[in-house]
Amino acid sequence: MSQSFRPKTPGWVDEFKTFLLRGNVVDLAVAVVIGAAFTGIVSSLVANIINPVIGLITGGVDFSNHFITLKGTVEPTLAAAKKAGAVTLNYGLFINAIINFVIVAFAIFWMVRLIQKLYRKPPPAPAVEPPPTPSELLLTEIRDLLKSRPTV
Repeated sequence: MSQSFRPKTPGWVDEFKTFLLRGNVVDLAVAVVIGAAFTGIVSSLVANIINPVIGLITGGVDFSNHFITLKGTVEPTLAAAKKAGAVTLNYGLFINAIINFVIVAFAIFWMVRLIQKLYRKPPPAPAVEPPPTPSELLLTEIRDLLKSRPTV
């Protein structure tokens, strides 16, 4: 008679499974994956379309090469400074990150606004009064008869 040993599953495992399979957690996971893909698209938009336009407007300024060398040899580009082992303060990359954030926030704002318009609840139907009950009809008749009697 062989018995297989099976350890008792802790109670929190079932709770964790329930938590993971709730709709909100699955929706959040999907949103994170889509957000990561969306960030790649926005990064490309910033790097390849918006930054060149900003550079053209500002006279050829490329923010990615704006840095301050804190220690080491001063180089003309950030890539050369990193290759030389210089310690740099990369404020241009920070400006690019801010531009990225503003564009992502703007795009998400418009997406949420569009989704809210698509899923806007229809206005509630006007309330229809139920027909009067027999006692209400009787009381209405009595009231009307009393109104029609001449006052003494």
